[in-house]
Amino acid sequence: MNRDDAFHDPAPDLARNLALVRRRIAAAALRSGRAPEAVRFVLVTKTVSADRIRQAIAAGATDLGENKVQEGLAKAQDLADTRARWSMIGHLQSNKARDVLRFASEVQPLDRLSLAKRLENRLQQLGQPLDVLVQVNTSGEASKYGLTPSAVPGFLKELAAFDALRPRGFMTLATFTPDEAEVRRCFRLLRMIRDRALEDAPQGAALADLSMGMSGDYEWAIEEGATIIRVGQAVFGPRPLPDSHYWPGAAGTR
Repeated sequence: MNRDDAFHDPAPDLARNLALVRRRIAAAALRSGRAPEAVRFVLVTKTVSADRIRQAIAAGATDLGENKVQEGLAKAQDLADTRARWSMIGHLQSNKARDVLRFASEVQPLDRLSLAKRLENRLQQLGQPLDVLVQVNTSGEASKYGLTPSAVPGFLKELAAFDALRPRGFMTLATFTPDEAEVRRCFRLLRMIRDRALEDAPQGAALADLSMGMSGDYEWAIEEGATIIRVGQAVFGPRPLPDSHYWPGAAGTR
């Protein structure tokens, strides 16, 4: 798959694009020996207006992902009358732990103990659990967040002491490159980390999920074992400005 082939339509038909992504998900899942239903499609809505998101929800996309807490909270409030389910998929500052729980039913990028403690304390006050994924930096790039692969086993042991947090697996951002071999290397590394954790981590079989793959590489990710993909621009079309305009210095998900 060409990582740029999803971004050519300046005025995308949301229903058509959603159907195309779903067909590609199904085909990639079958190539990997799994049913299409084994892959969860999170629609990334960052910088997309609530009106356009509402159109996507009407077309059947109700599993939504946001990168910024303030943006996600505002959209969740605007779309409170819909069936949308929200996930936090961008880097989460510890001081935003209280606010993220106002709209997100899942936090994917859990990457440090201080954030786990903040979330746990607030969840204990609310009396509710939270699904989380452990973010791993599989590319080795300094610009990306996430645990180093070697830090994962120790982190999972520490997470076992938290009652409200429910680790469900792992997430990563592959190297942003057209080099298919390098992108797949990142995905395979996360899968190997997951497979080891299934055997050795205190959470065991609960750590089944792999969130990896975005608009330009989700088919490769599925072929390498992804159970969750995070796709936005393949549905909504390209953003008018690069990510650096919206989030200076940040490495985000598309």
